[in-house]
Amino acid sequence: MMRPPDSGIEVFVCVEPVDFRKQIDGLAAIVQEELALNAFGGQLFVFTNRRRDRVKCLYWERCGFVLWMKRLERQRFAWPRSEDALVSLSGEQLNYLLDGYNLWAWQPHQPLHFSAVA
Repeated sequence: MMRPPDSGIEVFVCVEPVDFRKQIDGLAAIVQEELALNAFGGQLFVFTNRRRDRVKCLYWERCGFVLWMKRLERQRFAWPRSEDALVSLSGEQLNYLLDGYNLWAWQPHQPLHFSAVA
């Protein structure tokens, strides 16, 4: 399982949804051009799609980019609302978000149990 550490990493959540056809280069371009941040700075950048049922995390690790994605089967991620383009979270808060917690209401998603992939 790949998860960010609970501490020691700077996490930026992009508030606006992005086109999830974008991969590493497209997301890195958003970081640099639209958010005016350094995509190579070691921070973790988190994006969602319009339906908020998927999350992509992008970060630079020593000699290359890492892209990680999570897809929810029935629920939606609770996403921050802000007039700013970015919201800063701790690694611990990001892990709560990925686990389904609404960081602003502290309610988790209900666990799902499947026996086969459709």
